[in-house]
Amino acid sequence: MVLLDGKKVANNLKKEIMEKVNKLDVKPGLAVICIGENSASKLYVTLKHKICEEIGINIEEYFFDNHVQQNELIELIDRLNHEETIHGILVQSPVPYHINILELFEKIAPEKDIDGFNPINVGKLSQGLNELAPCTPLGVMHLFKEYGIELEGKNCVVIGRSNIVGRPMAQLLINANATVTVCHSKTRNLADITKQADILIVAVGKANFITADMIKDNAVIIDVGINRKDDSKEIVGDVDFESVKNKCSYITPVPGGVGPMTIIMLMENVVKACENITK
Repeated sequence: MVLLDGKKVANNLKKEIMEKVNKLDVKPGLAVICIGENSASKLYVTLKHKICEEIGINIEEYFFDNHVQQNELIELIDRLNHEETIHGILVQSPVPYHINILELFEKIAPEKDIDGFNPINVGKLSQGLNELAPCTPLGVMHLFKEYGIELEGKNCVVIGRSNIVGRPMAQLLINANATVTVCHSKTRNLADITKQADILIVAVGKANFITADMIKDNAVIIDVGINRKDDSKEIVGDVDFESVKNKCSYITPVPGGVGPMTIIMLMENVVKACENITK
């Protein structure tokens, strides 16, 4: 069994991105919009701020309380769309119930949509154009590349159909010539499907959901889940690591697997957007 070390790969990628930034004539700019009082969201913004500073990306942060209105956010996004020093815009999830986040994604200029959630970029991805794709699936694809895991012709099963992970992950795999099955909460006989997977990608948000009896021998396991176990501080994935580790060929640890790849691919997208806008 080989651990897919996302932290190590992300650190190597960070050096490459810093070299790209040093060669640019302008400094990439990222705007982050954080809405509400979610402590996890604020932590993620802090982490993004730190890595932006390390890489050399300017970051502007906009914090709003739970009472902000949709039109205020749309006005801000419109201003940022026209701001020459800003090359990437993202809205931090989750948002309060009264905010229509899909409308906010739609208002972000496609060329600055570094999360890949604007409908135009979603459509481009479905056409095989991966220019600005969602960061978590991009990070998983980079792990496959880094570890020489072949995708063409492989039977890949994605559990989860969110717009953030499951759907774009399936599309990227299709674009890489894999055979893809997407499972979700309404899927029947799930284990019968997962046991056929050469590559299993799990993003359901349920601790230790996948066990050894649900996978085939030597499968590649990608665990996107981040869950707090019971009332403890222990972080576990959607896959029961101890159960499957001796049965699979490759597996991502939690933490230290997909998580670091998500944030570094966000930085990669900011730089890519900057290059595209300024060329």
